[in-house]
Amino acid sequence: MSNPAPPDRNLALELVRVTEAAAMGAGRWIGRGDKMAADQAAVDAMRAMLDTVVMEGVVVIGEGEKDEAPMLFNGEEVGLGGGPAVDVAVDPLEGTRLTALGQPNAIAVIAAADRGSMFFPGAAVYMEKIAVGADAVDAIDITASPTENVNAVAKAKGRRVGDIRVVVLERDRHEDLIGELRQAGARVNLIRDGDVAPAIAAARPGTGVDLLYGIGGTPEGVISAAALKSVGGGIQGRLWPRDDEERERLVAQGYDPARVLTTDDLVRSDNVFVAATGVTTGALLQGVQYTSGGATTDSIVMRSRSGTVRRVVAQQSLEKLSALTGFEYT
Repeated sequence: MSNPAPPDRNLALELVRVTEAAAMGAGRWIGRGDKMAADQAAVDAMRAMLDTVVMEGVVVIGEGEKDEAPMLFNGEEVGLGGGPAVDVAVDPLEGTRLTALGQPNAIAVIAAADRGSMFFPGAAVYMEKIAVGADAVDAIDITASPTENVNAVAKAKGRRVGDIRVVVLERDRHEDLIGELRQAGARVNLIRDGDVAPAIAAARPGTGVDLLYGIGGTPEGVISAAALKSVGGGIQGRLWPRDDEERERLVAQGYDPARVLTTDDLVRSDNVFVAATGVTTGALLQGVQYTSGGATTDSIVMRSRSGTVRRVVAQQSLEKLSALTGFEYT
């Protein structure tokens, strides 16, 4: 019998250092009412740590074009080089307003997959989406009504509709969706911002989330797809143009807004790495806890190829991290 191939590197174990850094950068701004400062701190810390990761990464889902965002921009090359060539999707602080207001579920998240495998949404800022765990992946249909979907998910899970917990962004555009979900008997949990954490939570036991539903950011949809590939859940989405002009731009770019996008459409590779670290405590992760001279971080680390999901609680020395990266954490 031939010897098995040696295990290759789990890039996610290096990427978690990146999200830990971003979370600690943003953590100093929790509850201080300045979402821009919190976001900038997360970006600066993430970029400083990204430069230490052995990979040849290109940001395909970032903060926008280089001319429009002094952040991690689309097309930016990241990593130390010399490692795998990967697409990178980043949200240094998903939940800037949550952080500024000291509210739950803000996270720092990054995903990487084989080069050329991540969906680029073009002009589409928003996406209609449904995300669930592995037991309900085959039950959802984004072209069906909310009533049909919650009933199908309840049946797939072997539970009553009244026990199905659906997370929806609190937006005026969701007024009809929320009304129908409640009329169907589902329990609706409204959130201010940040739908990546609830999408992952829908696929994790004990989080109190069964379903993410509604219209949110398209970049967050791609990151959610990467994470759900790793934890065994799934997502369906459709691009959601905000107006006729945006619709025309999408069509001109070759996109069909009516097309149903599956998890595999959003991330084609089966070799996906995802890391997320809590900034404020939520259903998925604990937030950053500061101690004298240090901090405790809580992260989830995922890899699709092996199906491994790790929970990493780390004790951080802020002085040593600052010396390592040149970024001031203290």
